[in-house]
Amino acid sequence: MISEDIKKEYEELKNNIEKYNYYYYVLNNPLISDADYDKLFKKLITLEKKYPKLKTPDSPSFRVGGKILKQFNTVPHTLPMLSLDNTYNEKEIIEFDERIKKLLNVKNVEYTCELKIDGISISLRYENGILVQGITRGNGVNGDDVTENIKTIRSIPLKLKEPVTIEVRGEVFMPKKEFLRINEERENEGLNVFANPRNATAGTIKLLDTSEVSKRHLDSFIYYILEPEKHNIKTQIDALTYLEKLGFKVNKETKLSKNIYGVIEYWKYWTENKNKLEYDVDGTVIKVNNFEYQKKLGNTARSPRWAIAFKFPAEQAITKIKDIIFQVGSTGIITPVAIFEPVFLEGTTVQRASLHNFDYIKERNIRINDYVKIEKAGGIIPQIVTVLTTKRTGEEKEIKIPEKCPVCGGKVGKMNSQEIAVRCLNPLCKAKLKRNLEVWVSRDAMNIQGLGPKLIDRIVEAKLVEKVSDLYKLDHFKLATLGHGIGPKMISKILQQIEKSKNRGLEKVLYALGIPNVGKKIAKDLAIKFKSIDNLINAEYDELISIEGIGEDIAQQIYDFFRNKRIKDIIDELKEYGIKLTQENEGIGDIFKNMNICVTGELERMSRRELKEVIEKNGGIFKDTVTKKLDLLVVGKNAGSKLEKAKKYGIRILTEKEFFEQFKI
Repeated sequence: MISEDIKKEYEELKNNIEKYNYYYYVLNNPLISDADYDKLFKKLITLEKKYPKLKTPDSPSFRVGGKILKQFNTVPHTLPMLSLDNTYNEKEIIEFDERIKKLLNVKNVEYTCELKIDGISISLRYENGILVQGITRGNGVNGDDVTENIKTIRSIPLKLKEPVTIEVRGEVFMPKKEFLRINEERENEGLNVFANPRNATAGTIKLLDTSEVSKRHLDSFIYYILEPEKHNIKTQIDALTYLEKLGFKVNKETKLSKNIYGVIEYWKYWTENKNKLEYDVDGTVIKVNNFEYQKKLGNTARSPRWAIAFKFPAEQAITKIKDIIFQVGSTGIITPVAIFEPVFLEGTTVQRASLHNFDYIKERNIRINDYVKIEKAGGIIPQIVTVLTTKRTGEEKEIKIPEKCPVCGGKVGKMNSQEIAVRCLNPLCKAKLKRNLEVWVSRDAMNIQGLGPKLIDRIVEAKLVEKVSDLYKLDHFKLATLGHGIGPKMISKILQQIEKSKNRGLEKVLYALGIPNVGKKIAKDLAIKFKSIDNLINAEYDELISIEGIGEDIAQQIYDFFRNKRIKDIIDELKEYGIKLTQENEGIGDIFKNMNICVTGELERMSRRELKEVIEKNGGIFKDTVTKKLDLLVVGKNAGSKLEKAKKYGIRILTEKEFFEQFKI
């Protein structure tokens, strides 16, 4: 029997976690620190493991996935998910308005203007407020049941704020930052990259491993209610308000326009400003606001008469591939890069684009001297869309896999027959070492300030460092041999930073080592689990795979990494030089528990990033902006407008000195 106290504790935990999810993922206004959230979540998981019958369909534990699906069942939609007619010009939009007014026999029509999110359409069914089904668009009549994957998307509520039975529709998408992160990871692993965020979203939502879906941080906007009359809703604007009230994430950029000219202004604004958004949009969607009017207008066989997509003009450019260069990454992967004749595209001059791997080149039949059409994936990264084969003259040259490493001249090849990437197989390759050092000194790793890429190049070329552990053998004399551009003051500063880095701890070292597929989160999880580098080195495969978020492939890569003699030698040297290879207990205290703290101006005692870590480790919530909900503003030198805003709101203000004295940190 499960006691009433346990049941009550579980319900409170569950409700609090979902509340914090809502504030973080929907309102973008976190209420607690990541560390405190993790503690609550672990407590929930522990209770569910101890009392399996406690777990309910709306449990936040579904957010992390873990279920391996065999297949997706095809299910019918309650009502067909129709397509939208579209246009690219103002003339056709005005004609659309005239047609609507004529069919309705009215002089004017109000429209809602919404951004057309470039993701995948979904339909969500709730019974008594609980999510019971998530379905992809499919062919519009039937779609795939992807409920388990939908549950991992934090902005989609598992339980609504009201116990209603309702079906809603919206768009699932991948934010630009997440798209870039995933593609960078895939390229480093030698995998094919996604062409754009939409493709990445479509691929992710159809993964059979729900834990992998969870790791990709999809997002959503909900914009449509089926049978709104059942909820006494009469307009699209009211529908969006109601959706927000239920706990859904609704796009804040939606506007109500009194006439078609407001629609055109809205489209013009976002044509110019779309790249400022954190997600991809490919146009605007115009809807008749009044549901009674929508009902009268009805649908054609494929699309509603009361809505149209007003799409942005495609931004592409044509250029010529002048050359191909090869870059070598920290794991030895050789990446071909196309060098273009400079061309202006979406606000910047584009001169190069990654070709990712040699399979990518072969599939697209890309050659030197080809004319190509390019665009920016996610509005940021240049990529080749099409090769213009009709412009070929016979002077084009095939792109061949290099026979040796372009940097060190060492052997190249693949790690196994399944691998896509070609690598430099020389463990002493300078290019690999330079990339390893760049990761090692980065802020998220050992945070050695003053050692940028150019200085790392000089240090490696001078053979002062041949592996990452050699950084800790550097002294004044060795650095002084570099000559021009590095004086005594700079040398002292670098050596101080290197010395300071020795105490960063196991979590940072594990990230800095560049273990394949081990990012910041897995590095932290490994450090917390094993506490010391020796425990991790001696860990068995079964221990590694038991850690949440580590699958079979990553577990094997970690296991193999620490059995590499060269890595063992580096770790032995790190021990010898006094680098801290243990993990202390997470968190220092709770002196800032649930306090919203912001910083303005230049700090003297530590960097803003370091202060952020201190605040969060002590239970605080670091804020980038001043709002009425802020508890404290810390003021450094040359404070900006945040100080005036804080005074206006009556927020508590402390100088940097007062802050450290008062809280004794």
